Amino acid sequence: MGGAVAGSAVAGGAQEGAFAALRTELQAAAATFADGPDALQDILLGIVDDVDRAVREPLEIFPVCHHSPASATAMARRLREKRPKVVYLELCEDMAPLLPELRNCTLPVAVQAFATEVRGFPAEWAPLSVVAPITEASAEYQAIAYALDTPGVELVLVDRSTDHVFQWEPRDTEPDEPADPDAPPPEEEAALHGDAVGVEIGDLRPRFAELEEHLLRHGRVRHWSEWWHQYVELPLGDSDYATYRQVMCLIGSLFRRLAPGDSRRVRVDEDRERYMWTRMREHLAATGTAPEDCLYVCGAFHAASRVAEFGVHGTDTFEMGPPTETTWQHGLIPSSHAAIEAQFGLAAGSVSIAATVWAKNLKRTGVKPFRLTGQAGAKKTAKKAKAVAVTPGTQSDEATDDKLSGFLRRPPVLDRLDEAELLGWSVDIVRAARRNGYLASTADAIAVFETSILLAGMRDRAKPTPYDFQDAAVTCIEKDTVPGRRDVRRLVEIMMGGDRIGKVGYDALPPLARDVHDRLAPLGLKLEQRGVRRALLDIAGRPELARCSDVLWMLRYLMPPGAARPIMGERRLGERSVQESWDLALGTHQRALIELGYEGVSIEQVLEQRLRRTAYGPKATTADVLQAVEDATRYLGSRRLADELGTRALEVLATERSVDGAPDVLRRVRRLLAYYRTSEPALPGWIESFVKAGYAHYCTLLPTAFTDDDATVRQVAAMLGFLFSMEGLALSLGCDRTQLELAVAQSHPEDPSKVALLWAAQVQLGRLSRADLRKRCDELLGNPLVLPAYPRYLSGFVQALEPVPGLTDFVVEAMSNAFARLPDPVLLPWLPTLITTL
Repeated sequence: MGGAVAGSAVAGGAQEGAFAALRTELQAAAATFADGPDALQDILLGIVDDVDRAVREPLEIFPVCHHSPASATAMARRLREKRPKVVYLELCEDMAPLLPELRNCTLPVAVQAFATEVRGFPAEWAPLSVVAPITEASAEYQAIAYALDTPGVELVLVDRSTDHVFQWEPRDTEPDEPADPDAPPPEEEAALHGDAVGVEIGDLRPRFAELEEHLLRHGRVRHWSEWWHQYVELPLGDSDYATYRQVMCLIGSLFRRLAPGDSRRVRVDEDRERYMWTRMREHLAATGTAPEDCLYVCGAFHAASRVAEFGVHGTDTFEMGPPTETTWQHGLIPSSHAAIEAQFGLAAGSVSIAATVWAKNLKRTGVKPFRLTGQAGAKKTAKKAKAVAVTPGTQSDEATDDKLSGFLRRPPVLDRLDEAELLGWSVDIVRAARRNGYLASTADAIAVFETSILLAGMRDRAKPTPYDFQDAAVTCIEKDTVPGRRDVRRLVEIMMGGDRIGKVGYDALPPLARDVHDRLAPLGLKLEQRGVRRALLDIAGRPELARCSDVLWMLRYLMPPGAARPIMGERRLGERSVQESWDLALGTHQRALIELGYEGVSIEQVLEQRLRRTAYGPKATTADVLQAVEDATRYLGSRRLADELGTRALEVLATERSVDGAPDVLRRVRRLLAYYRTSEPALPGWIESFVKAGYAHYCTLLPTAFTDDDATVRQVAAMLGFLFSMEGLALSLGCDRTQLELAVAQSHPEDPSKVALLWAAQVQLGRLSRADLRKRCDELLGNPLVLPAYPRYLSGFVQALEPVPGLTDFVVEAMSNAFARLPDPVLLPWLPTLITTL
């Protein structure tokens, strides 16, 4: 740290005593309130030192807070004044190639790094995902737009890579607490980021819980977002750049010095700062750019850094470890205000309010914001702006003068109550409430108006904030129940700007997503828009729509429920519908479609990879692999892949020692045999081998399954169904029927339902006649000791209809006798089981 301080002192020169008066005043205050020099004095004077060091740094530091309108306004103003040649931005360095694609998107969107297969990380972490949301009302977007659209300006991302984000994560994290079952379900838009880890520029929030609680209590607010809006955003909205910069450094230093001793988090923050300053010095040395021509955009927390590498005169002592072998995919995904709030723990509606404040700041201050040329969703200007050559300015002495003293002494400016604005809000919320089923009237609008003023007065505010108005609206309009989907609090959020949802443009989509849209173009629908679109496919009249049908069925398999939902039509083995109807919501599920593009260049490739992953997974069962064979045949029509997966099913069958999946195996093998017998001249070699191996496999396991308590009657019946239905094919392939007869003879079950199943198998093999079987049933009905267990024998006979369908008439007869002769206390409790079995 000595190098950084020495360098700053040399650069400061005559300005060394700029904060001397503030230091003296704070020292006296600390002595008064703390009864003498103590830790309080060290904290207060340390904060002033941090601010002094940051403003004297030759490479100008611009402290920001994430999604702060005041930061965005100050950034736009400073960029037009300084015109820096290089902009250093606190963002993951591997995300740089994606930033030019922002012009093809409608904000807000998120830059994403995604990895499905992890190497060097715990397997349970997969898939890995990192997102960095970007909104127009953010300082980072202003810096990006300026750098990308101004000739001669370079944008350099200096933060650690996404791979190191996870490298520095603790490996021994405890599992998350279960979600509150009584909590309301999250909004659909709040889940746009999925389970991704969020990175933000300017994470400015107290890390000391007692400090945050103190600020909220004395500020008379409920949430940190409301405190920041009231006591930072509004005062800094009209301030000059020097005041903004020093106040943000002060807040960052305060939160940094009062942070608890979380050694891991402190180490990660300091390592990031060491790496970022090392990267900037390396870039300055490589390009020969003067520090005065650069601007470093970082969170206010990092602007108050005290590491030895701080500043252009710091020491080069930090080396980043190598990345893992994980392959990262990068792209843009749609975001929303609600998703940003949910990701970073902000109050609901705070990002929408910030967007409204941003628009007001621009109108009030006259600052012209930067927007990427051709930005989707941006308002078009009447005249095209002329390209301005870069003429960088210098950091004036005024920027290093003491602005903190005046800001801290100045009482808060009491904004005049804008009655017209508040009245408009009151009328609009009543109108929205009536549309959503509330019995609101003009009297409620007056009550909301007056209550807003009352609440603001109770909280020492001359002008009601949007949060005051929201509380007043809930108090005056909300009833015992919510009549519609949205409550009053949500209606206020929508009225204040709504939950803006971004969209990734066609040119910024990965190749797979563009290919999907191109192949679905014959449908003539605007699938890039949010909402549900109904698609009608008359394949018989327009054969070219058959390819669209193939794409839709694959999307239904790969994407979340609701993205592609068939209303009419189905896809079975060997069957194709001549007409189909679909509900499509690809615009709503754009993130899922984009993430498919990280796995391959076409949906056929991704589907094949998914099927292979299912078949070769460590927990794959025979039934799972056979399902993959079915899906490969239905959706891809690939005989090569089906044969490969079929061979894999044969390998998995040989290693199984349980009969849990026997019902699914039987059902799927029957379907595949029926398909191949009707569509192929000869059965594939793998299925012949599967039938032959399955016959021997189930014969071996049959005696154990009859006596095993964990094996259910349905599973044993499925085993017998496989053996009896596949017997003809198995015998033609060289199997011996004696093997099955020995297996049945060695079976000695004790459970009544399995005993009935064994009797049915003996009838099928000719070891037991129907007359003898009928006689045994009559003996059971005539034995009072066995009578209570007789319904369980009937359950076994019902399950025996699967392997021995020829016993249908006998089972009907046995059931009729049971209904006629069993007493009600025995018969009635068994009826629900009978119904579910049938």
